[in-house]
Amino acid sequence: MTVDNSKQDSHRVAVSGDVEVSTYLEIAEERRGEQPQAEPEERFGAEREAVVIVDFGSQYSWLIARRVRECRVYCEIVPHDAPWENVAPLEPKGFILSGGPGSVYEPERPQAPAYVYEQRLPVLGICYGMQLIAHQLGGKVARGTKHEYGLAVLHQNSVDTPLFAGLPSEMPVWMSHGDRIEEMPPGFTSLAYTDNSPIAAMGNEQGVIGLQFHPEVAHTPQGKNILQNFLYNICGCSGTWTPGSFVAESIERIREQVGEGKVICALSGGVDSAVVATLMHRAVGDQLTCIFVDTGLLRREEGERINNTFQKNMRMNFIHVDASDRFLEKLKGVIDPEEKRHIIGEEFVKVFEEEAAKIGRVDFLAQGTLYPDVIESALSGSRVAATIKTHHNVGGLPSVMKLSLVEPLRYLFKDEVREVGLELGLPEEMVYRQPFPGPGLAIRIIGEVTRERLEIVRGADWIVMSEIKNAGLYRQLWQSFAVLTPVQSVGVMGDSRTYGYMVALRAVTSEDAMTADWARLPYELLARISNRIVNEVPEVNRVVYDISSKPPSTIEWE
Repeated sequence: MTVDNSKQDSHRVAVSGDVEVSTYLEIAEERRGEQPQAEPEERFGAEREAVVIVDFGSQYSWLIARRVRECRVYCEIVPHDAPWENVAPLEPKGFILSGGPGSVYEPERPQAPAYVYEQRLPVLGICYGMQLIAHQLGGKVARGTKHEYGLAVLHQNSVDTPLFAGLPSEMPVWMSHGDRIEEMPPGFTSLAYTDNSPIAAMGNEQGVIGLQFHPEVAHTPQGKNILQNFLYNICGCSGTWTPGSFVAESIERIREQVGEGKVICALSGGVDSAVVATLMHRAVGDQLTCIFVDTGLLRREEGERINNTFQKNMRMNFIHVDASDRFLEKLKGVIDPEEKRHIIGEEFVKVFEEEAAKIGRVDFLAQGTLYPDVIESALSGSRVAATIKTHHNVGGLPSVMKLSLVEPLRYLFKDEVREVGLELGLPEEMVYRQPFPGPGLAIRIIGEVTRERLEIVRGADWIVMSEIKNAGLYRQLWQSFAVLTPVQSVGVMGDSRTYGYMVALRAVTSEDAMTADWARLPYELLARISNRIVNEVPEVNRVVYDISSKPPSTIEWE
């Protein structure tokens, strides 16, 4: 048996992926404003083609970006009120207008900026984006007589359009709208319809196209083909966004930014920090020093593996600091999860600064921020983005650290980071390592963090990892781990009554962790994990399995 991923694709958005130890650097948003950020023209070389996604508050904007990237076309999400000066350096070959809540005819609803049409580039409007095109270009949008949610059958009209090239005349699509197009703008033609939407797709000769359905979700099976047709056949893209091109461009960009400066990078052993460190080392060599702070909150044998990989095998300038006693002392008596995060972040910064000071002059800090971190932490510029919880790898440097940021992965999704890691020659075991939270096991212990509880959760986690790998499911899961709850319950072991801890198992499928679905693990596997934990971890006598998805839950319990 294997994990059932049937619900995975339709519920993907990302939390912080592999939240690196480097990501503990405390968020100081006012400090971020002082840091020189990469201008759009510095984000890629002259050969790269780009498409701009204009966000109107859709829950699927991130997914549109993912699908575009899967077509090997670079894209960025910008808020609907982003000025042209911010967009122009990307030299876009087209625009995609996202969906969004509300109706285009309501007062103060966001509108597409004028440059979307003035640039005379191809435009693809999705759902609310389609209605905006109609509304702004002289058509009519009205409330539908009945809503259309879920699967529908799209029927193509007898119009030859490159948008549907190579696709069947009838296709299942995913609808989610209440309004409908009653009159198309002048010059537009209906391309397709459904039973409830007489105009489910429309377009004009200038390449301005509207889709009432969502091509970005998995429930529209040919959706990626439709997007690729728009990108290739209408925008003229050719798919130059590859891991190889990213590596070459990043190395050149890093060298230009760093010059002769000295760089420090915090290592955790996860794929994000590993790729950042490898890119930096390839670009600037011994100008880079990597610092690994062992907080004492890592999984079993993790510190030794990090040491072996980076110091012995990669021969980087490497500093290993054992600060486990220091972190445990600071966490004594603390039960609030956000307070744990802040304490760990603050203490990490202190340890990191102390070690950095011993190096001498340092000019730059390399950090493993990813695009989903930026989106979910509401720092992408979108006023409609919501902050879910504290992310320690987004934001500025602590005010006392006078360093400039180098964030070579800032515009990548997690799977793209893995592709880059393979391109750089990193071992698959490291590249496909499951994400591990920056605060470590501290947020997998509900309540106070103590040495005893750390050993309990380490033992349970080791068993979970071992059995998941033995079952051949490790690569299919986004994360799988154990959580030590504060609940104790009565049990019977041998002929004696016990009063032991309850451990919760968590296993999810996802792509970027912004959404996730619980994994349908085989019962036999769950039974083996449970049996081993209660027999090999003496303090535990009960194991439960978490079957909640994100949303409404988060992946981590704290």
